[in-house]
Amino acid sequence: MTRTLLLVAALGAALVPELASAKEKHAAAAAPASDKSIIDSAMRAAPAKVSAGAKIVAFDDKGQMRTVREGSNGFTCMADNPETPGPDPMCVDAAAMDWAGAWMSKKDPTAGKVGLAYMLEGGTDASNTDPYAKAPTKENHWIKTGPHVMVVGAEPAFYDQYPKSPDPDTSMPYVMWAGTPYQHLMVPTH
Repeated sequence: MTRTLLLVAALGAALVPELASAKEKHAAAAAPASDKSIIDSAMRAAPAKVSAGAKIVAFDDKGQMRTVREGSNGFTCMADNPETPGPDPMCVDAAAMDWAGAWMSKKDPTAGKVGLAYMLEGGTDASNTDPYAKAPTKENHWIKTGPHVMVVGAEPAFYDQYPKSPDPDTSMPYVMWAGTPYQHLMVPTH
């Protein structure tokens, strides 16, 4: 009976996004009960000991970051973005958070301020050459990434040690967004 109830609950949860309107989805995400699901998703981004002490953040309906749970170890985790096709929760240290902020605001990150980012659930498919591409084109070398760790903010010479092909072998370390201010090392974990 318990297994049947769990299966029904899982199927119901899987069908809710299909049946709900965008407005209903937004209202559900804003409800206090959703903080638990945000925390659960965000914690899957990094090893358990890292995510257990990490600050958990989410974007509110105005696009502003809010703290869902305070942290104690200098890492910040974000839940999967439900608007992207694949799982993409991320957990970053303070330097990687600064790097991500520079990327999102289209400013140059501080070179030599090395940061670490975990994406142990994988990442949504992305361009390997254009940090701001929204969809695949012939020119932007769209790739599929699995679970990985990223090293960001290193001096350019660090990245010269690794392949920078626009069409990399994603089963081994490679540089994503090579030649841009946001180049970073992608290190697969599986």
